[in-house]
Amino acid sequence: MRIIKATLDHLDLLTPMFVKYREFYGQLPYPDSSRSFLRKRLTREESVIYLALPDDDNSKLLGFCQLYPSFSSLSLKRVWILNDIYVAEDSRRMLVADHLMREAKKMARQTNAVRMRVSTSIDNQVAHKTYESIGFREDTEFRNYILPISQE
Repeated sequence: MRIIKATLDHLDLLTPMFVKYREFYGQLPYPDSSRSFLRKRLTREESVIYLALPDDDNSKLLGFCQLYPSFSSLSLKRVWILNDIYVAEDSRRMLVADHLMREAKKMARQTNAVRMRVSTSIDNQVAHKTYESIGFREDTEFRNYILPISQE
């Protein structure tokens, strides 16, 4: 398995899996909007996306993860938010997520980040175990809140 950093050349490969990821979380597919969203992130360098590919096949995507940069005012350092991670159903139990997260962790170290953050649904026990196996731990210092912003 190879982990590579996505470029605009990978949009055709990435978009269908990104759509499946959105559907997994109950969103409508919107393939054109999804492709446009990914294109903007990559063009503007607003995110880093890693792709997991088989060693011998550039046309099959095993999984992906997308990270967004942020910063910590308290530590005066960079923070990476592991916002999206998804593994193709036929590639699960092959440690694809582990490989993707290890590459993300390596990139975080190389950019002198103080930490990576990740959130997942409360009932996603598989994700919880995977994150903990990489070294993530539940935040006991801060409680996180969200403020939905309606587009009226």
